[in-house]
Amino acid sequence: MRRRLLGRLASLPLLGAAALLSLTAAPATGQSASPAAAPLALVLGDSLSAEYGLRRGSGWVALLAERLAARKPAWAVFNASISGETTAGGHTRLAALLAEHRPRLLVIELGGNDALRGLDLAATARNLEAMVTAGQAAGARVILLGMRMPPNYGRRYGEQFEQMYRDIAKRRQCALVPFLLEGIGERLDLFQADRIHPTEAAQPLILANVWPALSALVGRG
Repeated sequence: MRRRLLGRLASLPLLGAAALLSLTAAPATGQSASPAAAPLALVLGDSLSAEYGLRRGSGWVALLAERLAARKPAWAVFNASISGETTAGGHTRLAALLAEHRPRLLVIELGGNDALRGLDLAATARNLEAMVTAGQAAGARVILLGMRMPPNYGRRYGEQFEQMYRDIAKRRQCALVPFLLEGIGERLDLFQADRIHPTEAAQPLILANVWPALSALVGRG
């Protein structure tokens, strides 16, 4: 069944396939040094943020850590992303992460694996909103990173999935990046052989998509 699923994904149009995350990806967590006095950004995501298939330290979160470390005052970054993570898994882990790291900023990049596994969209929305709410209640500024689904999921589902992020951001008044892979998904040269995970060359472009919304929050101190 796994082989049939991966074969199906490989045949998807690139923009759609890029939005999905591999169920077979091994858990991976990248972390940066966290100076005690520095405000901290916590990234909670899946394989797109966990450096799946990349050299350690080359993913967009690591590039973000470098950029924030160079600011005055400097920020630290803790990457709690795990390949294959769902919104339910992220929700389960978040309370402990918030208590341990007390982040000033929470970046949530989840949802694609829910769709890949055929999970209920309403449950995905509830999990995402619960995570945003928990982050805000803990005193963190929250930014939600949106994703899109491939055409074979149906136009209506795709529109509902994309709108889900917008609706949550509006209700919770948090920052939003509508599509993490904007300008990347249609470029075959920016994806690994699985046609799902972006290459190292794509990581600065992903950061460029995130940076405008994120920097506005970091700039507030």
